[in-house]
Amino acid sequence: MYATERQDAIAAALQSAGRVSVADLAEHFDVTTETVRRDLDALETAGVLRRVHGGAVPVGRSSVVELSVAEREGQHGTAKTAIARAAMRLVPSTFTGSIALDAGTTCAAVAAELARWEPATPGATLTVVTNSVPIAAVLQHSAHVELHLLGGRVRGVTSAAVGTATVEQIAGLRPDVAFVGTNGLSAGFGLSTPDEYEAGVKGAYVLAARRSVVLADAAKHGVEALMRFARLDEIDTLVTDQEPPADLAVALADADVEVVVA
Repeated sequence: MYATERQDAIAAALQSAGRVSVADLAEHFDVTTETVRRDLDALETAGVLRRVHGGAVPVGRSSVVELSVAEREGQHGTAKTAIARAAMRLVPSTFTGSIALDAGTTCAAVAAELARWEPATPGATLTVVTNSVPIAAVLQHSAHVELHLLGGRVRGVTSAAVGTATVEQIAGLRPDVAFVGTNGLSAGFGLSTPDEYEAGVKGAYVLAARRSVVLADAAKHGVEALMRFARLDEIDTLVTDQEPPADLAVALADADVEVVVA
């Protein structure tokens, strides 16, 4: 395979997966890691990608770039649906407790599943707490959901309540399960997001819940956004659509995090 053909294939893989690693590419193309690094350097010079530790991410992704909810709705839809359905195994029909739902499109996929959830006992209800306006809209007419919408300043980018008032409300709660989204999930940095106010809310959910469950598709693996909101050892479960890369898998195991692959 010529270098240009290999680079085109790398660009296609990056577009599909959201991240590529040097080690995986070297194994896939049966070339040395030095060859892969030269390919990535060429693609970075061409403006196709941005080099990060161990691999590359799309050029538009940086520690402070954050797409709006509307822009993210069409991304990795199949993966998010699979993750949501796997997450719902933690909420069987006999579940009678409380759930906290973070903002974001993967949590919105969980909300869509909750809207169709049926309790084993007729008339039973779930208590759902969220800071997300779109998620509240999805669940507001569900007869089996007792919905609590947290207050605060609503960010246009995420359509979610954030700020001191929101964090204080979460700190006064003890939900049985919190489903939390993330922009980044890495072995060294943990869980992260670009915005400090979103980080405050996500971190509050992790601390408040009896069981904190992070939802992250494979495009988030190895990514480090600007603001860390939790260490790996502060979460209980990760639900994802692909096995994490080796370094992240080891770090999750060391932190005693249960990994559920949808």
